[in-house]
Amino acid sequence: MESVLVITNFPDKKTASALAEALIEQRVAACVNMLSPCTSVYRWQDKIESAEEIPMLIKTQRQHYERVEQLIKIMHPYELPEVIMVPITRGLPAYLQWIADETIPV
Repeated sequence: MESVLVITNFPDKKTASALAEALIEQRVAACVNMLSPCTSVYRWQDKIESAEEIPMLIKTQRQHYERVEQLIKIMHPYELPEVIMVPITRGLPAYLQWIADETIPV
C-alpha cells in the first residue's frame, strides 16, 4: 500500500468537478480537493501567459496513477495538462488506510 498525491489544475469548476466525480466513481481516488481559483503565470509557446485555474489535489494509491493520469489527459481541455505525482511518505495511518480502502485493488 503506497499512497500518493496527484496535483493538477483545470480551467474551470465544471470540468474540474467532472474529473473529480469520474475518479471517485471509478474508485481510483479516495478524495479529490478542488481548491479556490488561482492565477497561474507561465511560459507557453514562447509567450508569457496568465490563466485562472482550479487547483486539484487527488489522493490515491500509486497502483492507480496510470488510470488517474489517463483520465486527466482524456478530460482536460489543455494540450499539455499539469500532472504531478508526489509520494506520501508519512501520514496519519488511519487516513492512509482509508485511502487504500476507498480505492479498488488492481
